Amino acid sequence: MNKILAGFILLFSVNAQSASWQITFPRSIETVSTIDDYPIKLLALALDQTGVNYQLKPSDNLLSKGKALDRLQDNREINIVWGMTNVQREKDLLPIRIPIFKGLIGWRLLLIREDMAERFTYIQQFDHLVKLSPLQGRDWPDTKILQSNGFDVITDRTQTSLVKMLGRAQGDFFPRSIIEIWEELAMSDVANKIQIQPTLGIRYPAAIYFFVNKKSVPLANLIERGLEKAIKNGTYDELFEENYKASIEKSEIGNRTFYTLENTFLPEKTPLDREELWFDGKIHTSTEP
Repeated sequence: MNKILAGFILLFSVNAQSASWQITFPRSIETVSTIDDYPIKLLALALDQTGVNYQLKPSDNLLSKGKALDRLQDNREINIVWGMTNVQREKDLLPIRIPIFKGLIGWRLLLIREDMAERFTYIQQFDHLVKLSPLQGRDWPDTKILQSNGFDVITDRTQTSLVKMLGRAQGDFFPRSIIEIWEELAMSDVANKIQIQPTLGIRYPAAIYFFVNKKSVPLANLIERGLEKAIKNGTYDELFEENYKASIEKSEIGNRTFYTLENTFLPEKTPLDREELWFDGKIHTSTEP
């Protein structure tokens, strides 16, 4: 029996190695930021580590995050999505529990209007900040995190509309992650009215994972194997810092007060004990050319 099982595993491995994997990811309806470029690079890195033949292609249709998740659950049009994890998403889909942004998505700086800059200088503790109203996406997991920590959150559908709402004083601040905020501010058509608050931030444990359909276990195993190999040989960290070292340095984390929020929506199986998977506030790799 053991010989038969071993032969089956070997045959499966050979077939998986020689197969051509076509992986279709959602073409985002949001075009302001290039945040979706990095997951595609990381996915390609992971697949390269496995040695399989593959093709990555965007969906034919533009898809909002909510619609992409629905299509993936129905196993239609796409076969992978990346998004912030929560308990419900891990019930609906199959997560690959390696945070693709090393948790940096939970490190948030604050977009504010210029006329609010002085008021923010008087915020000396969390109780002062929680009295202000943040803006956030209507169906974003971050919205529930902020609400559960006491914030009265004002919502709308897209990042673009939320920035415009901030410019119109329809909210007091817009928390954006370090990986998003600099590019979004530069590309905003209301950038002359808003700025990044220089001394404060919020942070909470959060992970963006690759998700596949519940039935796509071989694909999940393939991607996980590639990611683990990239972590072990250092290419995972190299790609991360190649893309985000400049944004991290620009954010001057050491000169800010970060208020830590609870994330009660984080699933129990989140690998918080694996330190190598999480950004710890420092750049570790060599800066030598």
